[in-house]
Amino acid sequence: MSRLLGKARMTFYHGKNSISIRTNDGKDTTLAALCKDVLPPCRLNPFLFNGDLQTMWTVLKSQAVPIYYKRRLFEQQDPCYPGTFALDFVVKPYEGSDEIGLPRTTYFSEEEFKGIASTDSRPMLVALHGLSGGSYELYLRHVLAPLVTEKGGWEACVVNARGCANSKITTPVLFNARATWDVRQAVKWLRETFPNRPLYGVGFSLGANILTNYLGEEGADCQLTAAVALSCPWSLDVSNLALQSTWLGREVYSRAMGTNLKRLYRIHKDSILKNSAIDPAEVERVRYLFEFDRAIQCPSWGYPTEQAYYRDASSTDSILAIRIPFLAISAEDDPIVANGAIPRGEFMQTPYGVLCTTSLGGHLSWFELGGGRWMARATEAFFQKIAREVDFDHYSRSHPLPEGEIRRFKREPLRPWFDPMRRKMHIEDAS
Repeated sequence: MSRLLGKARMTFYHGKNSISIRTNDGKDTTLAALCKDVLPPCRLNPFLFNGDLQTMWTVLKSQAVPIYYKRRLFEQQDPCYPGTFALDFVVKPYEGSDEIGLPRTTYFSEEEFKGIASTDSRPMLVALHGLSGGSYELYLRHVLAPLVTEKGGWEACVVNARGCANSKITTPVLFNARATWDVRQAVKWLRETFPNRPLYGVGFSLGANILTNYLGEEGADCQLTAAVALSCPWSLDVSNLALQSTWLGREVYSRAMGTNLKRLYRIHKDSILKNSAIDPAEVERVRYLFEFDRAIQCPSWGYPTEQAYYRDASSTDSILAIRIPFLAISAEDDPIVANGAIPRGEFMQTPYGVLCTTSLGGHLSWFELGGGRWMARATEAFFQKIAREVDFDHYSRSHPLPEGEIRRFKREPLRPWFDPMRRKMHIEDAS
């Protein structure tokens, strides 16, 4: 009955020793209690009563969310990942021609960009979009919109994956599911350019996977204050096999994602094929997502199979290395992210994370009656609470873990230990 009425069940997963947080009024709470208190009830459109309907409505729904961007191209400084990436900044509405081919998006002039630095303390959100998407995506604009209004009081920017959102690929180095290098440089630049702004992160789908991996890699040194992951795929190998196990998963979702990536490949074919390990004939035969990963990602990064790539790029283990307040929201009926891929156990072993699952919502959808999205209201509520009411002078990133639960980084003689950030892909020293 609840499903027919659009009322979704919300379930929270977190460690017993969830980090202590002090609010500006001097009261102490925990991250888990804060999330449970601040997230609104999940009441969705009753006519979109399962994950497939919710997800397909994402494609069919067209709505104006007038966010304006100005773009700046950055050259990657890490010699292991050469190339450029595009950072789109939310700006005030402007009049002018569209240079990029996307609505309400143009480049900064050199004079404008020279004056972008600021010493203000407005909170700033760094967003990472989903697979083959960009700053223009409706789901992303829905989340940014309430925060970047004058009342919301936030600034925001979007890290576009290489080749996405009409950006150019200047080297054969494409993005992948653990491509944390561009967001790392972007955050470092933002910290230097806006020294007083607290920085926050939000990731959508594949962008959530990249963000989670980035947070884990940075650990206690992370420059972000808090982060949210929406519809993260988590265990990519589990979700991939689940997609292939049904006709709808394979012929609708996997085929659509494969088609989008193949279209991206064709746009940037000349640059990508500078990597002689990629067989253009094999890429042209691609129909499904896993076939694209087999034809492009495996030869690009040295993985023997796409499943090896999925296992190595998955973000489930990264949760255990995160040292900032981290909220993840996943729908149990997500047709792209298998319910079995959602890492409930990992969230129950870390004090820094809270996972909220909803029984309804689909993939990056959560549509309510009237066209709004519950995920946008939930994300806004969490970020505004953290930014406006939490006293981070009393917050520590050295929160102790329960004795004997998980061992990290400090190995005792003759005792086993678990390093959540150990990866199988190794980059040779470019120097």
